[in-house]
Amino acid sequence: MPAPDPMHDLGVRTGPDGGTVRVWSEHASSIELEVFADGDLDWATSRTPLVRDEHGVWEAASAALVPGARYGLRVDGPAGLEHAFDPAHTLLDPYARGLAPAADGSWRCVALESLAEGGFDWSGTAKPHVPLDHTVVYEAHVRGFSRLNERIPEPIRGTYAGLAHDASLEYLTGLGVTTVELLPVHAFVSEERLVRQGRPNYWGYNTLAFFAAHAPYATAAAQAEGARAVRREFAGMVQRLHGAGLEVVLDVVYNHTAEEGRQGPTYSFRGIDNVAYYRHDAHGRYVNTTGCGNTLDFGGEPARRLVLDSMRYFADELQVDGFRLDLAATLGRDDHGGYTPEHPLLQEMLDDPVIGDTKLIAEPWDVGPGGWQTGNFPAGFSEWNDRYRDRMRDFWLGDLRRERETGTAGSGIGRFATRLAGSSNTFSTERGPLASVNFVTAHDGFTLADLTAYDVKHNLGNGEANRDGTDNNNSYNHGIEGDTDDASILSARRRSIRNLLGTLLLSAGVPMLTAGDEYGRSQRGNNNAYCHDSELTWLAWGDAERDAGLLATTRRLLRLRAENPAIRPVRFGRFGETTPSASQMDWFNAEGATMTIDDWHSPEQRTLQYLAASTPEFEAFNRILLVVHAHETPTDAVLPAHEGVTAYTRLWDSAGDEAVDVGADHVPGERIAVAPLSMVLFRAHGER
Repeated sequence: MPAPDPMHDLGVRTGPDGGTVRVWSEHASSIELEVFADGDLDWATSRTPLVRDEHGVWEAASAALVPGARYGLRVDGPAGLEHAFDPAHTLLDPYARGLAPAADGSWRCVALESLAEGGFDWSGTAKPHVPLDHTVVYEAHVRGFSRLNERIPEPIRGTYAGLAHDASLEYLTGLGVTTVELLPVHAFVSEERLVRQGRPNYWGYNTLAFFAAHAPYATAAAQAEGARAVRREFAGMVQRLHGAGLEVVLDVVYNHTAEEGRQGPTYSFRGIDNVAYYRHDAHGRYVNTTGCGNTLDFGGEPARRLVLDSMRYFADELQVDGFRLDLAATLGRDDHGGYTPEHPLLQEMLDDPVIGDTKLIAEPWDVGPGGWQTGNFPAGFSEWNDRYRDRMRDFWLGDLRRERETGTAGSGIGRFATRLAGSSNTFSTERGPLASVNFVTAHDGFTLADLTAYDVKHNLGNGEANRDGTDNNNSYNHGIEGDTDDASILSARRRSIRNLLGTLLLSAGVPMLTAGDEYGRSQRGNNNAYCHDSELTWLAWGDAERDAGLLATTRRLLRLRAENPAIRPVRFGRFGETTPSASQMDWFNAEGATMTIDDWHSPEQRTLQYLAASTPEFEAFNRILLVVHAHETPTDAVLPAHEGVTAYTRLWDSAGDEAVDVGADHVPGERIAVAPLSMVLFRAHGER
């Protein structure tokens, strides 16, 4: 029999005779439960001391701790530089399932029964369990996605219910994505600096409570009803998305909390056990590998347990399908501060029967020493591939700039091909191409349209004198900074967008599309719009505000990706071998000859033909040919002769929104014209 778990059931558990609260603190000398009056009167109606056991778990029962009751904790303990105990503060329970505002502007915890006990019925709706090789991630913001959509009733725009509305579901399924990745929805607050400036934290990377859904994303009616209604609306959103076949992945921020630096606000962890929850150096100062003032200490059991319990709660009780782990290198730092893929927290995520059955996506870096860890997470995790992002931007934009300025692009096609085929130089054979979450843009940084319209960031509206946001954008404005009426520049920008979309959606790996990139959304050059809750960051839905051609291109590419398994291998192929669930890849130059070493490494070689054939383990045998030409002058390409291939059908051409000859058939050995700076996709026909 396994040993009893001394830290089981932390937080509140309610029952017919009240409830029980359990809180962990190693160093506290006393903890008191406060339960507050209903309504606008915000005073404590009962106070109950908690009793400590030998494992540092404090517990108390209270008849007042019924579902819907508002409560808080007062914690006392020793003085000293490493501690921050102050019994004058009412603190949040780290495991609170719901929050409510207090009369003084602070927060109260809300005791909640389980979702099922609260009457929520999933009605048999199951998780979609989309296989990784079929997965297309769509990174979106709950509020920003539907705030301006006039097909959605005004009271629910910009809410969980708005994302779950028929108009939202029809759009997402019609686009062809499979998995909606939501920017943070754990309860969060704006940093004190932003509050003083009168700006909000729009993105939400400042978590206040790891078990509570962010109440302002619920409808006004749900907020008025209280925390139970907010949670019910969140669960209803998940249920509706699942009913449409769409997965829900949460962007979760476990690396730090909203308590900021040592002089920041005290909401919960600092007052409960500062020295145990946060990492400190030898002088008692906070270690800050997150850039946000504090770092949770995953060298200890309490912080690890908090993360696992939170993930399990959202994956089990609220049925979400996965997690994108913000600054995940911090989660793998041990008690000495170094990153290791064998870290207990990472391994426990994989081993947990609930969490391990979800999609786990790491942002594989932080800002601490040794913080860049792309490719170094354990098997079972996928990772945001920044090397893919940087190379593809540079290939289509930076190289184009260099060619115009110097007469040569400066680099050939070899590194592009490595990323296109799944980044085998970054991810191990054991993990394969699906370890790579390919992306060209994300919420932070330029939008896809802005990548092609701005050379530098324009962040003055953030109130930081344009100091914030990266300067390493790998963007190219095509000759004019920002808006222009020049038809030739506008055409060139749209062609670059099509090439970047085509590259992203035809690469091996898991593609991630940022909401709005499918139609050309702009943030007017702001590459760090974290503090803008406005039309700058919300999706536009009017026909005049969307590029219909780009939207049609995105839909077509997503449909072609779904229809052609050769584009989405599960494993890396090996030369001369047949690897199950891998694509057999052959590489040809513009003349249809097999690529030579000189072809791969010549900076002048900017044309490539990529023939990929699926192996029998896929749902159907399939073979595609992708022609990539990255010079500003047109060229001819000789379609390669390959055993078993008798014909090629043109499926897509990035030269225009409605490219000529799509659907036309060609034969091996035929010489075809290829437009400047374009990609052409064919389906190959014949015998295996």
